[in-house]
Amino acid sequence: MFTDMRSHDVQELHFFNDGDFHAVIALHNLKLGPALGGCRFIEYDSDADAITDAMRLAKGMSYKAALARVPQGGGKAVIMKPKGVFNRDSIFKKFGQAVQSLDGRYITAMDSGTTVDDMDIIRSQSLYVSSASHIGDPSPTTAKGVALGVVAAVQFKLNKKITGLTVAIQGLGNVGFALAEYLYKAGAKLIVCDVDSEKTKAAEHAFHAKVVPVSDIYDQDCHVFSPCGLGGVINEQTIQRLKCSIIAGCANNQLSEERIGELLHQQNILYAPDYVINSGGLIFASSRFRNLKQAYIDHEVVRLRDTLNQIFILSHQKDKPCNVIANEMAEHILYEGGHSMILEAV
Repeated sequence: MFTDMRSHDVQELHFFNDGDFHAVIALHNLKLGPALGGCRFIEYDSDADAITDAMRLAKGMSYKAALARVPQGGGKAVIMKPKGVFNRDSIFKKFGQAVQSLDGRYITAMDSGTTVDDMDIIRSQSLYVSSASHIGDPSPTTAKGVALGVVAAVQFKLNKKITGLTVAIQGLGNVGFALAEYLYKAGAKLIVCDVDSEKTKAAEHAFHAKVVPVSDIYDQDCHVFSPCGLGGVINEQTIQRLKCSIIAGCANNQLSEERIGELLHQQNILYAPDYVINSGGLIFASSRFRNLKQAYIDHEVVRLRDTLNQIFILSHQKDKPCNVIANEMAEHILYEGGHSMILEAV
Protein backbone atom coordinates (compact mmCIF):
# COMPACT_ATOMS: atom_id res chain seq x y z
CA MET A 1 0.00 0.00 0.00
CA PHE A 2 2.82 2.44 0.75
CA THR A 3 4.25 1.66 -2.68
CA ASP A 4 0.91 2.57 -4.23
CA MET A 5 0.76 5.77 -2.18
CA ARG A 6 4.24 6.73 -3.37
CA SER A 7 3.32 6.04 -6.99
CA HIS A 8 0.44 8.54 -6.69
CA ASP A 9 2.35 10.92 -4.36
CA VAL A 10 -0.50 10.60 -1.84
CA GLN A 11 0.28 11.99 1.61
CA GLU A 12 -2.56 10.43 3.62
CA LEU A 13 -5.05 7.57 3.32
CA HIS A 14 -7.92 7.27 5.79
CA PHE A 15 -10.14 4.19 6.10
CA PHE A 16 -13.55 4.02 7.77
CA ASN A 17 -15.52 0.86 8.56
CA ASP A 18 -18.84 0.69 10.42
CA GLY A 19 -21.43 -1.94 9.51
CA ASP A 20 -22.28 -1.48 5.82
CA PHE A 21 -20.31 1.78 5.70
CA HIS A 22 -16.89 1.32 4.07
CA ALA A 23 -15.07 4.44 2.90
CA VAL A 24 -11.65 5.69 1.84
CA ILE A 25 -10.50 9.31 1.90
CA ALA A 26 -7.27 10.08 0.04
CA LEU A 27 -5.42 13.35 0.64
CA HIS A 28 -2.87 13.92 -2.08
CA ASN A 29 -1.20 17.23 -1.29
CA LEU A 30 -2.04 19.90 1.30
CA LYS A 31 0.61 22.48 0.39
CA LEU A 32 -1.89 25.00 -0.98
CA GLY A 33 -4.58 24.44 1.64
CA PRO A 34 -7.16 21.92 2.91
CA ALA A 35 -7.96 19.19 0.39
CA LEU A 36 -11.20 19.64 -1.54
CA GLY A 37 -12.68 16.89 -3.67
CA GLY A 38 -15.83 14.97 -4.40
CA CYS A 39 -17.31 11.92 -2.71
CA ARG A 40 -18.06 8.94 -4.96
CA PHE A 41 -20.76 6.43 -4.06
CA ILE A 42 -20.52 3.59 -6.55
CA GLU A 43 -19.98 -0.16 -6.59
CA TYR A 44 -16.42 -1.43 -6.93
CA ASP A 45 -15.19 -4.86 -7.91
CA SER A 46 -12.64 -4.85 -5.08
CA ASP A 47 -11.30 -2.82 -2.19
CA ALA A 48 -8.10 -2.29 -4.17
CA ASP A 49 -10.03 -0.71 -7.04
CA ALA A 50 -11.74 1.71 -4.65
CA ILE A 51 -8.43 2.72 -3.04
CA THR A 52 -6.73 3.22 -6.40
CA ASP A 53 -9.64 5.31 -7.65
CA ALA A 54 -9.50 7.55 -4.58
CA MET A 55 -5.74 8.10 -4.88
CA ARG A 56 -5.80 8.72 -8.65
CA LEU A 57 -8.64 11.22 -8.38
CA ALA A 58 -7.10 12.99 -5.37
CA LYS A 59 -3.93 13.59 -7.38
CA GLY A 60 -5.98 15.02 -10.23
CA MET A 61 -7.68 17.40 -7.82
CA SER A 62 -4.31 18.68 -6.56
CA TYR A 63 -3.24 19.46 -10.13
CA LYS A 64 -6.60 21.06 -10.89
CA ALA A 65 -6.46 23.28 -7.79
CA ALA A 66 -2.89 24.32 -8.52
CA LEU A 67 -3.62 25.55 -12.05
CA ALA A 68 -6.98 27.05 -11.06
CA ARG A 69 -5.17 29.11 -8.41
CA VAL A 70 -7.48 28.12 -5.56
CA PRO A 71 -6.11 27.67 -2.02
CA GLN A 72 -6.97 23.99 -1.83
CA GLY A 73 -5.17 20.71 -1.79
CA GLY A 74 -6.36 17.63 -3.64
CA GLY A 75 -8.54 15.02 -2.01
CA LYS A 76 -11.12 12.42 -2.92
CA ALA A 77 -13.50 10.19 -1.01
CA VAL A 78 -14.91 6.87 -2.07
CA ILE A 79 -17.82 5.19 -0.31
CA MET A 80 -18.25 1.62 -1.47
CA LYS A 81 -21.90 1.27 -2.41
CA PRO A 82 -23.39 -1.84 -0.77
CA LYS A 83 -25.12 -4.41 -2.90
CA GLY A 84 -28.73 -5.09 -2.03
CA VAL A 85 -30.80 -3.13 0.48
CA PHE A 86 -29.07 -0.45 2.58
CA ASN A 87 -29.87 2.64 4.62
CA ARG A 88 -28.61 5.57 2.58
CA ASP A 89 -29.20 8.19 5.28
CA SER A 90 -27.24 6.16 7.82
CA ILE A 91 -24.29 5.74 5.45
CA PHE A 92 -24.03 9.45 4.72
CA LYS A 93 -24.39 10.40 8.37
CA LYS A 94 -21.46 8.12 9.13
CA PHE A 95 -19.53 9.64 6.26
CA GLY A 96 -20.21 13.12 7.61
CA GLN A 97 -18.79 12.04 10.96
CA ALA A 98 -15.74 10.66 9.17
CA VAL A 99 -15.18 13.96 7.35
CA GLN A 100 -15.58 15.90 10.59
CA SER A 101 -13.00 13.66 12.30
CA LEU A 102 -10.32 14.98 9.92
CA ASP A 103 -10.66 18.46 11.45
CA GLY A 104 -10.94 20.36 8.19
CA ARG A 105 -8.07 18.75 6.29
CA TYR A 106 -10.66 17.42 3.81
CA ILE A 107 -13.70 19.28 2.40
CA THR A 108 -16.15 17.04 0.56
CA ALA A 109 -18.40 17.70 -2.43
CA MET A 110 -20.71 15.94 -4.88
CA ASP A 111 -19.35 13.36 -7.30
CA SER A 112 -20.50 10.25 -9.14
CA GLY A 113 -23.39 8.61 -7.32
CA THR A 114 -23.99 11.37 -4.79
CA THR A 115 -26.67 14.06 -4.67
CA VAL A 116 -27.37 17.41 -3.04
CA ASP A 117 -29.61 15.56 -0.57
CA ASP A 118 -26.64 13.36 0.40
CA MET A 119 -24.53 16.50 0.91
CA ASP A 120 -27.21 17.96 3.18
CA ILE A 121 -27.10 14.81 5.32
CA ILE A 122 -23.30 15.07 5.52
CA ARG A 123 -23.63 18.73 6.48
CA SER A 124 -25.78 17.73 9.46
CA GLN A 125 -22.66 15.99 10.80
CA SER A 126 -19.80 18.09 9.44
CA LEU A 127 -18.84 21.70 8.71
CA TYR A 128 -16.69 20.68 5.77
CA VAL A 129 -19.10 20.36 2.83
CA SER A 130 -18.85 22.52 -0.30
CA SER A 131 -21.83 21.41 -2.40
CA ALA A 132 -24.84 21.18 -0.10
CA SER A 133 -28.09 22.88 -1.10
CA HIS A 134 -27.08 26.21 0.48
CA ILE A 135 -24.04 26.44 -1.84
CA GLY A 136 -25.77 26.17 -5.23
CA ASP A 137 -25.21 24.29 -8.49
CA PRO A 138 -21.65 24.46 -9.89
CA SER A 139 -22.66 23.19 -13.36
CA PRO A 140 -23.25 26.60 -15.04
CA THR A 141 -19.88 27.86 -13.78
CA THR A 142 -18.11 24.74 -15.03
CA ALA A 143 -19.81 25.08 -18.41
CA LYS A 144 -18.87 28.75 -18.67
CA GLY A 145 -15.20 27.91 -18.10
CA VAL A 146 -15.29 25.15 -20.70
CA ALA A 147 -16.98 27.45 -23.22
CA LEU A 148 -14.28 30.09 -22.70
CA GLY A 149 -11.68 27.36 -23.13
CA VAL A 150 -13.23 26.15 -26.38
CA VAL A 151 -13.20 29.70 -27.75
CA ALA A 152 -9.55 30.15 -26.68
CA ALA A 153 -8.53 26.87 -28.32
CA VAL A 154 -10.31 27.81 -31.56
CA GLN A 155 -8.60 31.19 -31.61
CA PHE A 156 -5.18 29.68 -30.96
CA LYS A 157 -5.42 26.72 -33.31
CA LEU A 158 -7.58 28.03 -36.14
CA ASN A 159 -7.24 31.81 -35.69
CA LYS A 160 -11.02 32.06 -35.95
CA LYS A 161 -14.01 32.93 -33.86
CA ILE A 162 -16.40 30.15 -32.81
CA THR A 163 -19.24 31.62 -34.90
CA GLY A 164 -20.16 29.23 -37.70
CA LEU A 165 -17.80 26.47 -36.57
CA THR A 166 -18.98 22.97 -35.63
CA VAL A 167 -18.65 21.44 -32.18
CA ALA A 168 -19.49 17.78 -31.51
CA ILE A 169 -20.61 17.35 -27.89
CA GLN A 170 -20.45 13.85 -26.45
CA GLY A 171 -22.87 13.78 -23.51
CA LEU A 172 -25.58 16.20 -22.40
CA GLY A 173 -25.48 16.04 -18.63
CA ASN A 174 -25.88 19.16 -16.52
CA VAL A 175 -22.57 20.62 -17.69
CA GLY A 176 -22.73 19.30 -21.26
CA PHE A 177 -26.18 20.77 -21.87
CA ALA A 178 -25.18 24.12 -20.34
CA LEU A 179 -22.06 24.12 -22.54
CA ALA A 180 -24.23 23.50 -25.61
CA GLU A 181 -26.30 26.56 -24.69
CA TYR A 182 -23.21 28.76 -24.29
CA LEU A 183 -21.76 27.65 -27.62
CA TYR A 184 -25.08 27.96 -29.46
CA LYS A 185 -25.47 31.53 -28.23
CA ALA A 186 -21.92 32.22 -29.43
CA GLY A 187 -22.92 31.09 -32.92
CA ALA A 188 -21.52 27.55 -33.07
CA LYS A 189 -23.16 24.71 -34.95
CA LEU A 190 -23.72 21.68 -32.73
CA ILE A 191 -23.67 17.93 -33.18
CA VAL A 192 -24.76 16.06 -30.05
CA CYS A 193 -25.27 12.59 -28.65
CA ASP A 194 -26.44 11.15 -25.35
CA VAL A 195 -27.83 7.87 -24.08
CA ASP A 196 -30.92 9.82 -22.94
CA SER A 197 -33.06 10.61 -25.97
CA GLU A 198 -34.99 13.26 -24.04
CA LYS A 199 -31.80 15.29 -23.65
CA THR A 200 -30.92 15.05 -27.33
CA LYS A 201 -34.46 16.04 -28.30
CA ALA A 202 -34.21 19.06 -26.02
CA ALA A 203 -30.89 20.08 -27.61
CA GLU A 204 -32.30 19.57 -31.09
CA HIS A 205 -35.26 21.81 -30.25
CA ALA A 206 -33.41 24.50 -28.26
CA PHE A 207 -30.14 24.70 -30.19
CA HIS A 208 -31.02 23.25 -33.64
CA ALA A 209 -28.42 20.60 -32.91
CA LYS A 210 -27.80 17.64 -35.18
CA VAL A 211 -28.42 14.44 -33.18
CA VAL A 212 -26.32 11.35 -33.93
CA PRO A 213 -26.13 7.91 -32.29
CA VAL A 214 -23.69 7.59 -29.40
CA SER A 215 -21.60 5.12 -31.39
CA ASP A 216 -21.18 7.60 -34.29
CA ILE A 217 -20.05 10.73 -32.46
CA TYR A 218 -16.34 10.10 -33.11
CA ASP A 219 -16.88 10.03 -36.88
CA GLN A 220 -18.40 13.51 -37.25
CA ASP A 221 -16.74 16.22 -39.30
CA CYS A 222 -16.23 19.04 -36.79
CA HIS A 223 -13.75 21.66 -35.68
CA VAL A 224 -13.99 20.76 -31.99
CA PHE A 225 -14.70 17.41 -30.37
CA SER A 226 -16.03 17.98 -26.85
CA PRO A 227 -16.11 14.97 -24.48
CA CYS A 228 -18.67 15.72 -21.78
CA GLY A 229 -19.56 12.27 -20.49
CA LEU A 230 -17.44 9.34 -19.43
CA GLY A 231 -13.68 9.38 -18.95
CA GLY A 232 -11.16 7.45 -21.01
CA VAL A 233 -12.93 8.12 -24.31
CA ILE A 234 -9.82 9.36 -26.13
CA ASN A 235 -7.78 6.24 -26.80
CA GLU A 236 -5.80 4.55 -29.56
CA GLN A 237 -8.98 3.37 -31.29
CA THR A 238 -11.08 6.52 -31.10
CA ILE A 239 -8.37 8.98 -32.16
CA GLN A 240 -8.17 7.16 -35.48
CA ARG A 241 -11.81 8.07 -36.08
CA LEU A 242 -11.73 11.73 -35.05
CA LYS A 243 -12.17 14.39 -37.72
CA CYS A 244 -11.41 17.47 -35.67
CA SER A 245 -8.61 19.94 -34.98
CA ILE A 246 -9.31 20.42 -31.26
CA ILE A 247 -10.42 18.35 -28.28
CA ALA A 248 -11.95 20.48 -25.53
CA GLY A 249 -14.66 19.27 -23.19
CA CYS A 250 -15.85 19.02 -19.61
CA ALA A 251 -15.38 15.28 -18.91
CA ASN A 252 -12.77 14.21 -16.35
CA ASN A 253 -9.87 11.92 -17.33
CA GLN A 254 -10.59 12.17 -21.06
CA LEU A 255 -7.35 10.45 -22.08
CA SER A 256 -7.33 6.71 -21.45
CA GLU A 257 -3.58 7.01 -20.72
CA GLU A 258 -1.19 9.95 -20.47
CA ARG A 259 0.69 8.74 -23.56
CA ILE A 260 -2.43 9.38 -25.67
CA GLY A 261 -1.56 13.06 -25.36
CA GLU A 262 1.60 12.41 -27.35
CA LEU A 263 -0.41 10.69 -30.10
CA LEU A 264 -2.74 13.69 -30.31
CA HIS A 265 0.28 15.99 -30.47
CA GLN A 266 1.76 13.94 -33.31
CA GLN A 267 -1.56 14.12 -35.19
CA ASN A 268 -1.63 17.91 -34.76
CA ILE A 269 -4.81 17.83 -32.67
CA LEU A 270 -4.83 20.51 -29.96
CA TYR A 271 -5.91 19.08 -26.60
CA ALA A 272 -7.19 21.35 -23.82
CA PRO A 273 -6.22 19.42 -20.66
CA ASP A 274 -9.44 18.40 -18.97
CA TYR A 275 -8.51 19.27 -15.41
CA VAL A 276 -7.71 22.83 -16.51
CA ILE A 277 -10.64 23.59 -18.79
CA ASN A 278 -13.25 22.04 -16.47
CA SER A 279 -12.02 23.55 -13.20
CA GLY A 280 -14.77 26.16 -13.00
CA GLY A 281 -16.71 23.84 -10.70
CA LEU A 282 -13.78 23.65 -8.29
CA ILE A 283 -13.44 27.44 -8.33
CA PHE A 284 -17.16 27.72 -7.59
CA ALA A 285 -17.10 25.18 -4.75
CA SER A 286 -13.97 26.60 -3.12
CA SER A 287 -15.15 30.19 -3.42
CA ARG A 288 -18.63 29.53 -2.09
CA PHE A 289 -17.20 27.54 0.82
CA ARG A 290 -15.10 30.62 1.63
CA ASN A 291 -18.18 32.90 1.29
CA LEU A 292 -16.80 34.78 -1.72
CA LYS A 293 -19.10 36.62 -4.11
CA GLN A 294 -20.12 35.61 -7.64
CA ALA A 295 -18.10 38.47 -9.14
CA TYR A 296 -14.93 36.93 -7.74
CA ILE A 297 -15.90 33.51 -9.09
CA ASP A 298 -16.57 34.93 -12.56
CA HIS A 299 -13.21 36.70 -12.57
CA GLU A 300 -11.32 33.55 -11.64
CA VAL A 301 -13.14 31.47 -14.25
CA VAL A 302 -12.13 33.95 -16.97
CA ARG A 303 -8.50 33.52 -15.87
CA LEU A 304 -8.71 29.85 -16.90
CA ARG A 305 -8.57 31.07 -20.49
CA ASP A 306 -5.19 32.69 -19.78
CA THR A 307 -3.85 29.48 -18.24
CA LEU A 308 -4.95 27.47 -21.26
CA ASN A 309 -3.29 29.95 -23.60
CA GLN A 310 -0.04 29.58 -21.64
CA ILE A 311 -0.28 25.81 -22.05
CA PHE A 312 -0.96 26.08 -25.79
CA ILE A 313 1.93 28.49 -26.34
CA LEU A 314 4.42 26.41 -24.35
CA SER A 315 3.27 23.22 -26.08
CA HIS A 316 3.97 24.84 -29.45
CA GLN A 317 7.29 26.37 -28.41
CA LYS A 318 8.66 23.26 -26.75
CA ASP A 319 7.01 20.71 -29.07
CA LYS A 320 5.48 18.87 -26.11
CA PRO A 321 1.92 17.57 -25.65
CA CYS A 322 -0.43 19.91 -23.82
CA ASN A 323 -1.12 17.38 -21.06
CA VAL A 324 2.62 17.10 -20.34
CA ILE A 325 2.96 20.89 -20.17
CA ALA A 326 -0.04 21.17 -17.82
CA ASN A 327 1.33 18.44 -15.54
CA GLU A 328 4.73 20.13 -15.37
CA MET A 329 3.16 23.46 -14.52
CA ALA A 330 1.04 21.92 -11.76
CA GLU A 331 3.98 19.97 -10.33
CA HIS A 332 6.09 23.12 -10.26
CA ILE A 333 3.43 24.86 -8.16
CA LEU A 334 3.00 21.88 -5.84
CA TYR A 335 6.63 20.89 -5.37
CA GLU A 336 8.84 23.82 -6.35
CA GLY A 337 8.39 27.53 -6.89
CA GLY A 338 4.72 28.42 -6.78
CA HIS A 339 2.28 30.31 -9.01
CA SER A 340 4.57 33.21 -9.79
CA MET A 341 7.01 31.03 -11.72
CA ILE A 342 4.63 29.01 -13.91
CA LEU A 343 6.35 29.94 -17.17
CA GLU A 344 9.77 28.93 -15.81
CA ALA A 345 8.47 25.52 -14.76
CA VAL A 346 8.83 23.86 -18.13
